[in-house]
Amino acid sequence: MKIGVLTSGGDAPGMNAVICAIVKKATEYEIDVYGFLKGYNGLISGNFKKLNMDSVAGIVNLGGTVLQTARCEEFLTDLGPRKAKQTYDMMALDGLIVIGGDGTFRGAVKLTELGIPCIGIPGTIDNDIASTGYTIGFDTAINTATKMIDFLMDSVKSHGRCMVVEVMGRESGKIALNTALATGADFVLLPGGNEEQEKQLINKIKYKKVQGKEHFLIIVAEGCQNKNTIAEKIAAETKISVRSSVLGYVQRGGAPSAKDRIIASKMGIRAVTILKNKGKNRMIGELSGKIVDLDLKEAMNNKNSNNADDKEVERFINSL
Repeated sequence: MKIGVLTSGGDAPGMNAVICAIVKKATEYEIDVYGFLKGYNGLISGNFKKLNMDSVAGIVNLGGTVLQTARCEEFLTDLGPRKAKQTYDMMALDGLIVIGGDGTFRGAVKLTELGIPCIGIPGTIDNDIASTGYTIGFDTAINTATKMIDFLMDSVKSHGRCMVVEVMGRESGKIALNTALATGADFVLLPGGNEEQEKQLINKIKYKKVQGKEHFLIIVAEGCQNKNTIAEKIAAETKISVRSSVLGYVQRGGAPSAKDRIIASKMGIRAVTILKNKGKNRMIGELSGKIVDLDLKEAMNNKNSNNADDKEVERFINSL
Protein backbone atom coordinates (compact mmCIF):
# COMPACT_ATOMS: atom_id res chain seq x y z
CA MET A 1 0.00 0.00 0.00
CA LYS A 2 0.93 3.63 -0.51
CA ILE A 3 -0.76 6.56 1.23
CA GLY A 4 -0.36 10.33 1.19
CA VAL A 5 -0.51 12.88 4.00
CA LEU A 6 -0.73 16.66 4.01
CA THR A 7 -1.28 19.55 6.42
CA SER A 8 -3.47 22.39 5.23
CA GLY A 9 -4.77 25.76 6.42
CA GLY A 10 -3.46 27.30 9.61
CA ASP A 11 -0.71 25.40 11.38
CA ALA A 12 -1.35 24.00 14.85
CA PRO A 13 0.99 22.61 17.51
CA GLY A 14 0.77 18.83 17.38
CA MET A 15 0.62 18.45 13.60
CA ASN A 16 4.12 17.00 13.60
CA ALA A 17 3.10 14.46 16.22
CA VAL A 18 0.33 13.30 13.86
CA ILE A 19 2.78 12.98 10.96
CA CYS A 20 5.20 11.02 13.12
CA ALA A 21 2.49 8.62 14.31
CA ILE A 22 1.24 8.09 10.75
CA VAL A 23 4.70 7.16 9.51
CA LYS A 24 5.44 4.88 12.46
CA LYS A 25 2.14 3.01 12.19
CA ALA A 26 2.42 2.78 8.41
CA THR A 27 5.93 1.36 8.75
CA GLU A 28 4.54 -1.30 11.07
CA TYR A 29 2.04 -2.24 8.35
CA GLU A 30 4.71 -1.98 5.59
CA ILE A 31 2.83 0.92 4.00
CA ASP A 32 4.76 3.61 2.11
CA VAL A 33 3.96 7.21 3.10
CA TYR A 34 4.34 10.28 0.89
CA GLY A 35 4.08 13.76 2.38
CA PHE A 36 2.72 16.52 0.15
CA LEU A 37 4.27 19.92 0.78
CA LYS A 38 2.30 23.10 1.46
CA GLY A 39 -1.09 21.45 1.72
CA TYR A 40 -3.32 20.95 -1.30
CA ASN A 41 -0.85 22.99 -3.38
CA GLY A 42 1.58 20.10 -3.15
CA LEU A 43 -1.10 17.58 -4.09
CA ILE A 44 -2.03 19.63 -7.17
CA SER A 45 1.55 20.21 -8.35
CA GLY A 46 2.96 16.83 -7.33
CA ASN A 47 5.36 18.36 -4.82
CA PHE A 48 6.00 15.58 -2.33
CA LYS A 49 8.65 13.60 -0.50
CA LYS A 50 8.70 10.05 0.76
CA LEU A 51 8.59 9.84 4.54
CA ASN A 52 10.32 7.22 6.66
CA MET A 53 11.37 6.73 10.25
CA ASP A 54 14.48 8.84 9.77
CA SER A 55 12.57 11.79 8.33
CA VAL A 56 10.18 11.96 11.31
CA ALA A 57 12.73 11.31 14.04
CA GLY A 58 12.65 14.05 16.69
CA ILE A 59 9.69 16.01 15.30
CA VAL A 60 7.07 15.19 17.95
CA ASN A 61 8.10 18.12 20.14
CA LEU A 62 8.30 20.65 17.29
CA GLY A 63 5.65 23.28 16.61
CA GLY A 64 4.38 24.05 13.13
CA THR A 65 4.49 21.31 10.48
CA VAL A 66 7.49 19.79 8.73
CA LEU A 67 5.32 19.40 5.62
CA GLN A 68 4.59 23.13 5.66
CA THR A 69 1.08 24.39 5.08
CA ALA A 70 -0.80 26.93 3.01
CA ARG A 71 -4.25 27.88 1.89
CA CYS A 72 -5.00 26.86 -1.70
CA GLU A 73 -7.25 29.15 -3.72
CA GLU A 74 -7.15 26.81 -6.71
CA PHE A 75 -8.74 24.07 -4.64
CA LEU A 76 -11.87 26.21 -4.34
CA THR A 77 -12.40 25.78 -8.09
CA ASP A 78 -13.49 22.62 -9.93
CA LEU A 79 -10.12 22.34 -11.64
CA GLY A 80 -8.03 22.15 -8.45
CA PRO A 81 -9.46 18.88 -7.12
CA ARG A 82 -9.27 17.31 -10.59
CA LYS A 83 -5.56 18.17 -10.79
CA ALA A 84 -5.11 16.65 -7.35
CA LYS A 85 -6.84 13.49 -8.56
CA GLN A 86 -4.40 13.27 -11.45
CA THR A 87 -1.44 13.38 -9.06
CA TYR A 88 -3.11 10.80 -6.81
CA ASP A 89 -3.72 8.42 -9.73
CA MET A 90 -0.24 8.93 -11.18
CA MET A 91 1.29 7.92 -7.83
CA ALA A 92 -1.13 4.98 -7.49
CA LEU A 93 -1.95 5.88 -3.90
CA ASP A 94 -4.41 3.89 -1.78
CA GLY A 95 -5.64 6.71 0.43
CA LEU A 96 -5.00 10.22 1.70
CA ILE A 97 -4.83 11.62 5.24
CA VAL A 98 -5.51 15.35 5.54
CA ILE A 99 -4.75 17.31 8.72
CA GLY A 100 -6.35 20.71 9.22
CA GLY A 101 -9.49 22.62 9.97
CA ASP A 102 -12.90 23.18 8.46
CA GLY A 103 -11.63 24.37 5.07
CA THR A 104 -9.26 21.41 4.83
CA PHE A 105 -12.12 19.00 5.44
CA ARG A 106 -14.28 20.67 2.81
CA GLY A 107 -11.44 20.03 0.36
CA ALA A 108 -11.28 16.40 1.46
CA VAL A 109 -15.00 15.97 0.80
CA LYS A 110 -14.43 17.19 -2.77
CA LEU A 111 -11.74 14.54 -3.19
CA THR A 112 -13.99 11.78 -1.87
CA GLU A 113 -16.52 12.73 -4.53
CA LEU A 114 -13.80 12.05 -7.12
CA GLY A 115 -13.21 8.59 -5.65
CA ILE A 116 -10.21 9.30 -3.37
CA PRO A 117 -10.45 7.57 0.03
CA CYS A 118 -9.77 10.33 2.58
CA ILE A 119 -9.28 10.42 6.33
CA GLY A 120 -9.57 13.79 8.06
CA ILE A 121 -7.73 14.64 11.27
CA PRO A 122 -8.75 17.88 13.02
CA GLY A 123 -5.75 20.14 13.49
CA THR A 124 -6.69 23.70 14.46
CA ILE A 125 -6.17 25.76 17.60
CA ASP A 126 -9.73 27.09 17.33
CA ASN A 127 -11.41 23.82 18.42
CA ASP A 128 -14.27 24.70 16.08
CA ILE A 129 -14.73 21.46 14.12
CA ALA A 130 -18.16 19.89 14.39
CA SER A 131 -18.51 16.31 15.67
CA THR A 132 -15.35 16.33 17.78
CA GLY A 133 -14.86 17.63 21.29
CA TYR A 134 -11.20 18.41 20.68
CA THR A 135 -8.91 19.56 17.89
CA ILE A 136 -5.13 19.27 17.88
CA GLY A 137 -3.38 22.46 19.01
CA PHE A 138 -6.16 23.77 21.24
CA ASP A 139 -4.51 22.91 24.56
CA THR A 140 -1.16 24.40 23.53
CA ALA A 141 -2.83 27.62 22.35
CA ILE A 142 -4.60 28.03 25.69
CA ASN A 143 -1.41 27.36 27.62
CA THR A 144 0.49 29.90 25.51
CA ALA A 145 -2.21 32.55 25.87
CA THR A 146 -2.40 31.96 29.62
CA LYS A 147 1.37 32.32 30.01
CA MET A 148 1.50 35.52 27.96
CA ILE A 149 -1.38 37.05 29.91
CA ASP A 150 0.26 36.15 33.22
CA PHE A 151 3.28 38.19 32.08
CA LEU A 152 1.07 41.10 31.04
CA MET A 153 -0.75 41.14 34.35
CA ASP A 154 2.43 41.79 36.33
CA SER A 155 2.57 45.23 34.74
CA VAL A 156 -1.19 45.75 34.88
CA LYS A 157 -1.26 45.14 38.64
CA SER A 158 1.72 47.41 39.20
CA HIS A 159 0.03 50.33 37.43
CA GLY A 160 -3.56 49.68 38.47
CA ARG A 161 -4.87 49.40 34.91
CA CYS A 162 -7.43 47.53 32.89
CA MET A 163 -5.96 45.21 30.26
CA VAL A 164 -8.06 44.16 27.26
CA VAL A 165 -6.52 41.14 25.54
CA GLU A 166 -7.66 39.74 22.20
CA VAL A 167 -7.04 36.04 21.64
CA MET A 168 -7.39 33.99 18.46
CA GLY A 169 -10.20 31.62 17.56
CA ARG A 170 -11.95 33.20 14.56
CA GLU A 171 -15.72 32.85 15.06
CA SER A 172 -15.27 30.33 17.87
CA GLY A 173 -14.92 31.69 21.38
CA LYS A 174 -13.44 28.56 22.90
CA ILE A 175 -9.89 29.89 23.27
CA ALA A 176 -11.22 33.09 24.81
CA LEU A 177 -13.56 31.28 27.19
CA ASN A 178 -10.98 28.80 28.46
CA THR A 179 -8.19 31.36 28.66
CA ALA A 180 -10.45 33.69 30.66
CA LEU A 181 -11.17 30.90 33.10
CA ALA A 182 -7.50 29.93 33.40
CA THR A 183 -6.32 33.51 34.02
CA GLY A 184 -9.09 34.54 36.41
CA ALA A 185 -10.28 37.23 33.99
CA ASP A 186 -12.92 39.69 35.15
CA PHE A 187 -14.92 39.41 31.94
CA VAL A 188 -14.95 37.57 28.62
CA LEU A 189 -16.54 38.79 25.39
CA LEU A 190 -17.41 36.07 22.89
CA PRO A 191 -18.63 36.21 19.27
CA GLY A 192 -22.33 36.89 19.12
CA GLY A 193 -22.31 39.26 22.09
CA ASN A 194 -24.43 42.39 22.21
CA GLU A 195 -24.61 45.86 23.74
CA GLU A 196 -26.17 44.46 26.89
CA GLN A 197 -22.99 42.51 27.54
CA GLU A 198 -20.94 45.67 27.09
CA LYS A 199 -23.14 47.44 29.63
CA GLN A 200 -22.72 44.48 31.98
CA LEU A 201 -18.94 44.74 31.59
CA ILE A 202 -18.89 48.49 32.28
CA ASN A 203 -21.15 48.12 35.30
CA LYS A 204 -19.00 45.32 36.70
CA ILE A 205 -15.83 47.42 36.50
CA LYS A 206 -17.58 50.38 38.13
CA TYR A 207 -18.91 48.15 40.91
CA LYS A 208 -15.54 46.49 41.52
CA LYS A 209 -13.82 49.89 41.63
CA VAL A 210 -16.14 50.97 44.42
CA GLN A 211 -15.26 47.75 46.23
CA GLY A 212 -11.58 48.70 46.01
CA LYS A 213 -10.38 46.68 43.02
CA GLU A 214 -7.69 48.53 41.06
CA HIS A 215 -6.84 46.28 38.11
CA PHE A 216 -8.92 44.33 35.60
CA LEU A 217 -8.46 41.75 32.87
CA ILE A 218 -10.87 41.53 29.95
CA ILE A 219 -10.52 38.72 27.39
CA VAL A 220 -11.98 39.38 23.95
CA ALA A 221 -12.45 36.71 21.27
CA GLU A 222 -11.05 37.41 17.82
CA GLY A 223 -14.50 37.10 16.24
CA CYS A 224 -16.12 39.85 18.33
CA GLN A 225 -17.30 42.73 16.18
CA ASN A 226 -16.73 45.29 18.92
CA LYS A 227 -13.17 44.26 19.73
CA ASN A 228 -11.65 47.49 18.37
CA THR A 229 -13.84 49.83 20.42
CA ILE A 230 -14.30 48.07 23.74
CA ALA A 231 -11.09 49.46 25.28
CA GLU A 232 -12.13 53.00 24.36
CA LYS A 233 -15.59 52.49 25.86
CA ILE A 234 -14.15 51.14 29.11
CA ALA A 235 -11.76 54.11 29.42
CA ALA A 236 -14.48 56.68 28.62
CA GLU A 237 -17.11 55.31 30.98
CA THR A 238 -15.04 54.10 33.94
CA LYS A 239 -12.18 56.67 33.89
CA ILE A 240 -9.69 53.88 34.44
CA SER A 241 -6.39 53.61 32.56
CA VAL A 242 -6.85 50.99 29.82
CA ARG A 243 -4.32 49.17 27.67
CA SER A 244 -5.03 46.62 24.94
CA SER A 245 -2.98 43.80 23.49
CA VAL A 246 -3.46 41.37 20.62
CA LEU A 247 -1.64 38.09 21.26
CA GLY A 248 -1.87 37.06 17.60
CA TYR A 249 0.14 34.28 16.00
CA VAL A 250 2.22 33.50 19.06
CA GLN A 251 -0.70 31.26 20.03
CA ARG A 252 -0.12 29.04 17.00
CA GLY A 253 3.56 28.46 17.71
CA GLY A 254 5.76 26.72 20.21
CA ALA A 255 6.25 23.14 21.31
CA PRO A 256 2.94 21.25 21.62
CA SER A 257 1.71 20.33 25.07
CA ALA A 258 1.77 16.72 26.23
CA LYS A 259 -2.00 16.54 25.71
CA ASP A 260 -1.72 17.67 22.09
CA ARG A 261 1.12 15.23 21.39
CA ILE A 262 -0.81 12.31 22.88
CA ILE A 263 -4.15 12.98 21.18
CA ALA A 264 -2.41 13.77 17.88
CA SER A 265 -0.52 10.47 18.01
CA LYS A 266 -3.66 8.47 18.78
CA MET A 267 -5.52 10.13 15.91
CA GLY A 268 -2.68 9.38 13.50
CA ILE A 269 -2.64 5.72 14.52
CA ARG A 270 -6.41 5.42 14.00
CA ALA A 271 -6.22 7.05 10.56
CA VAL A 272 -3.60 4.61 9.23
CA THR A 273 -5.44 1.63 10.70
CA ILE A 274 -8.66 2.63 8.94
CA LEU A 275 -6.91 2.85 5.57
CA LYS A 276 -5.12 -0.44 6.18
CA ASN A 277 -8.50 -2.09 6.73
CA LYS A 278 -9.84 -0.58 3.48
CA GLY A 279 -11.92 2.02 5.31
CA LYS A 280 -12.47 5.40 3.72
CA ASN A 281 -14.00 8.84 4.06
CA ARG A 282 -13.85 9.09 7.85
CA MET A 283 -13.10 11.93 10.22
CA ILE A 284 -11.13 11.16 13.35
CA GLY A 285 -12.40 12.86 16.48
CA GLU A 286 -12.29 12.81 20.26
CA LEU A 287 -15.44 12.46 22.32
CA SER A 288 -15.54 12.01 26.10
CA GLY A 289 -11.86 11.11 26.16
CA LYS A 290 -12.11 8.44 23.45
CA ILE A 291 -10.78 8.51 19.89
CA VAL A 292 -13.65 7.93 17.46
CA ASP A 293 -14.18 8.02 13.71
CA LEU A 294 -17.23 9.33 11.91
CA ASP A 295 -18.44 9.60 8.34
CA LEU A 296 -16.54 12.59 6.93
CA LYS A 297 -19.41 14.17 5.03
CA GLU A 298 -21.94 13.70 7.82
CA ALA A 299 -19.47 15.09 10.36
CA MET A 300 -19.01 18.21 8.23
CA ASN A 301 -22.77 18.76 8.03
CA ASN A 302 -23.11 18.88 11.81
CA LYS A 303 -23.18 22.28 13.49
CA ASN A 304 -20.72 23.12 16.23
CA SER A 305 -21.79 25.61 18.89
CA ASN A 306 -21.02 26.41 22.49
CA ASN A 307 -22.73 23.86 24.67
CA ALA A 308 -24.57 24.41 27.93
CA ASP A 309 -21.38 23.95 29.94
CA ASP A 310 -19.67 26.74 27.97
CA LYS A 311 -22.61 29.06 28.60
CA GLU A 312 -22.44 28.29 32.30
CA VAL A 313 -18.70 29.05 32.36
CA GLU A 314 -19.34 32.34 30.56
CA ARG A 315 -21.98 33.33 33.15
CA PHE A 316 -19.61 32.36 35.96
CA ILE A 317 -16.77 34.54 34.62
CA ASN A 318 -18.94 37.55 33.88
CA SER A 319 -20.99 37.53 37.07
CA LEU A 320 -20.25 39.93 39.92
